Amino acid sequence: MFVIFGAAGNVGRASAAALRQAGCSVRAVVRQAGQAEPLVRLGCEIAVADLGDPVTVARALDGAQAVQMLCPVPRSGSQPAQAMRHMIGVAAGALLMNPPPRVVALSDYGAELRGGTGITELFHELESRLAPLGTRLCLLRSAEHMHNWARVMPVALATGVLPSLHDPLSKRFPCVAAQDVGRLAAELLSGAFDSTACAGPPVVSVEGPERVSALDVARVLGDVSGREMVARAVPRGEWAAMLGQAGLSGQHVRLICDLYDAHNAGRIDVEPDVGQCRRGKTTLAQAFAAIVPRVTAAMSLQ
Repeated sequence: MFVIFGAAGNVGRASAAALRQAGCSVRAVVRQAGQAEPLVRLGCEIAVADLGDPVTVARALDGAQAVQMLCPVPRSGSQPAQAMRHMIGVAAGALLMNPPPRVVALSDYGAELRGGTGITELFHELESRLAPLGTRLCLLRSAEHMHNWARVMPVALATGVLPSLHDPLSKRFPCVAAQDVGRLAAELLSGAFDSTACAGPPVVSVEGPERVSALDVARVLGDVSGREMVARAVPRGEWAAMLGQAGLSGQHVRLICDLYDAHNAGRIDVEPDVGQCRRGKTTLAQAFAAIVPRVTAAMSLQ
């Protein structure tokens, strides 16, 4: 049984679909039963579990041959870091108590760094807590997800100006489509990572076919949406107010600001000379071609 935590999300759903297409038995773990229908249609068994609840997590892991573990940063609540650390502790405790043969943990570029990276620092903690699994564990570190730009698309499509925390606008950075991360995770879960040459958990990094800049993102969004689009670097002093207006707590705002400070300082990238780096096939234009119609439809309902 392949157990996929976060199966209702973009990455988890892609992993579940790839495994089912390969004929594997999949238990899709969701937080709410209402998220299950698309996964049921794929032929998945459904488990409802809360990563903050050790009992439901242990139940979801029962009989697992391979586990894909995701501990997301909570978007609601005033203490997202504490909430994620609790989820990490619950997940690590359950996996270490009854280790399955194979675990793929979804992590971030830069997770090898101990501090000063905001959200990514939490993935460093995830990797550290799961490290005792040794070669049963594969760390899948992904670049920034292309679908993250959907958060600012309503503003960009309404105004023709794409706000960016990447600065300078010409700086090229790695990004990747969520479905490519999910498909690679499924491949790794199926036995494609080699742990024999590693003293500890193997590391696989994944990014898209090419690196892009904020200028590229604005150009592609303009091409896909059919409207003029320019990129604007949001001044550092305006970050907190902009993120706060999006409904994020003060702590969440600090995590994002610290992350993009690290990005802009060049600290977030593939860890040099560690593991292997894989390339997804989905281009930014292909990812946006799927995202923009959904964003446009949602805007029309407001």
